[in-house]
Amino acid sequence: MNAPTHFTRFAAIDWSGAKGERQRGIAIAMCELGDDAPVLIPPPGRAWSRAQAREWMLDQATNASPTLIGLDLSPALPFDDAGCYFPEWDETPADARRLWKLVDAMSAEDPHEAAISFLRHPEVSRHFRIQQIAGDLFPGGRGRLRLCEERQRDMQLLPSSCFNLVGPAQVGKSSLTGMRVLHQLGGRLPVWPFDAAPSAGPLIVEIYTSLAAREAGLPRGRSKMRDASSLADALRKLGVTQDHAPLARYDDHATDAILTAAWMRRNAQSAALWNPAGLDKVASTEGWTFGVS
Repeated sequence: MNAPTHFTRFAAIDWSGAKGERQRGIAIAMCELGDDAPVLIPPPGRAWSRAQAREWMLDQATNASPTLIGLDLSPALPFDDAGCYFPEWDETPADARRLWKLVDAMSAEDPHEAAISFLRHPEVSRHFRIQQIAGDLFPGGRGRLRLCEERQRDMQLLPSSCFNLVGPAQVGKSSLTGMRVLHQLGGRLPVWPFDAAPSAGPLIVEIYTSLAAREAGLPRGRSKMRDASSLADALRKLGVTQDHAPLARYDDHATDAILTAAWMRRNAQSAALWNPAGLDKVASTEGWTFGVS
């Protein structure tokens, strides 16, 4: 496919799978075409909730905004390596949309888009490492990876398995809450590559903030920006020529979102990133991280 050319706005959402309603780990940064620095979108209250972030995304669809929205989470679990999400379970979903529906339905009683009940299902829990306890079908080590995550590892990045829910680098909790939100969007906002990129209006893609950090010249393992100077230097590497608005707090979530929004603007029209090798094989089951070629 050709790269979509209609996007004029670029939003990066740093996501969170933490407990509770208000999430200081959620940050939304936006920029438009040009060389201005991305700005943080203020939350409706003291911090974003996952439901509010979902409604913000739906507003982009309602207004037909030409916004490329990056979500920093994995939209699906590994599938290709075993031919299914959950080996030995007859009810394993056949594709990502059925997975989203399952996670949301099984967790319907969990508040704030959490996925606790899903993980408590006896067939599901066999595949996860939860609170230092690994299910009997968790393979050990880093755990199962999606095809695009294997490609990330080839790029000398450090992907984490969504089946591992232990440790500061784990992404499984945020990804499962994100799957609930993707199902709740109800097809009103396309999600690439499960949906084709539209010729107008918004689109969601999966992002990996480490890709933005790498292109900005930040060293592996030391890619976090916690002061104005570090953020400004990184933004300049991505073509930003204007000063960014000072932040009340330079935390990882805000700076990651700001930098990645600028990176998305810089790379949105790269045809290679919309056509990575192997995508067709997993487009409906695992999805793909935009920026992994």
